[in-house]
Amino acid sequence: MPKESMAEQLLAWYDRHRRVLPWRAKAGETADPYRVWLSEIMLQQTTVAAVGPYFASFLARWPSVEALAAAPLDDVLTAWAGLGYYARARNLHKCAQAVAARGGDFPSDEAGLLELPGIGAYTAAAIAAIAFDQRAAVMDGNVERVVARLYRVQSALPAAKPELRALADSLTPDQRPGDYAQAVMDLGATICTPRKPRCALCPWREACAAFKAGDAEDYPRKTPKPERPILHATAYWMTMPDGSVVLRRRKEEGLLGGMMEIPTNTWRATPWTLDEARGVAPVAAAWRDLPGNIRHVFTHIDLRLTLLSGSLRKVPDGMLAASLDKLGDYALPSVMRKIVSAAVKGG
Repeated sequence: MPKESMAEQLLAWYDRHRRVLPWRAKAGETADPYRVWLSEIMLQQTTVAAVGPYFASFLARWPSVEALAAAPLDDVLTAWAGLGYYARARNLHKCAQAVAARGGDFPSDEAGLLELPGIGAYTAAAIAAIAFDQRAAVMDGNVERVVARLYRVQSALPAAKPELRALADSLTPDQRPGDYAQAVMDLGATICTPRKPRCALCPWREACAAFKAGDAEDYPRKTPKPERPILHATAYWMTMPDGSVVLRRRKEEGLLGGMMEIPTNTWRATPWTLDEARGVAPVAAAWRDLPGNIRHVFTHIDLRLTLLSGSLRKVPDGMLAASLDKLGDYALPSVMRKIVSAAVKGG
């Protein structure tokens, strides 16, 4: 089937079945680059369902890129808390400031977008296509799956990415590239799903090599992922006489950079003994062991935490005290919220 016909078929399908998403312009409307950019950053390695409430909250609080740029970073991190991959939030703020500095207008081409903080190849292509209707090959996980099945690509991910991108580029039309990009992502999200794809409803089934072979679920092929390393740490639950809890800001770089934390010791491969954990505590206190263990799985780390509790008279230098009912005002990531819950329960 000619590739021009395939694009026409997909666009016709999209015109009938396009998803209604809070950041997506309706048919005939012009896309808002700010909404497109904000949603694409949030959607990196995160589901549509999880992003929806965060997107609405950010848009209500900061309705323009200039408003977001003017916001304190702490406010942005706090609003982002729970969405994960916190480097995205820091880069989101930096990018907003960079765009605001150029008058609030996003670059309309991939090259210009790639110069902005936090924008990689996929995001640049998506914004260029969806927000500015520029021809760009958009390649997310949904598109990889569609293309891998369509051509029955034998190479395994992640090594197959350049081949899949080249094939995706060859399919991308000059006409309506923004709608096409959203159409192929919708196809992967709703029809060409990882398990039990609904091939009977697919507009490309006649051209799909995997459908003809009857092995669509075998694609894309993937190189087995190595097991996540298990790391161990101790969290220090420090309380003040008024019941407030001591928090500390993490360093800007690294995992959870710039977020607030219940202070922890070094994350390491071997468990901490009680004596070791007490010996490296951030301050001297009559530390007592709290019951229960906490587990939090990051993308590349399986973290196991134990808890020590101590009462303080003075807030340690470089830290702050926050009342339990005000912890929601701070940029506490999900793992720290788990620690709070366990400490309150065990204390």
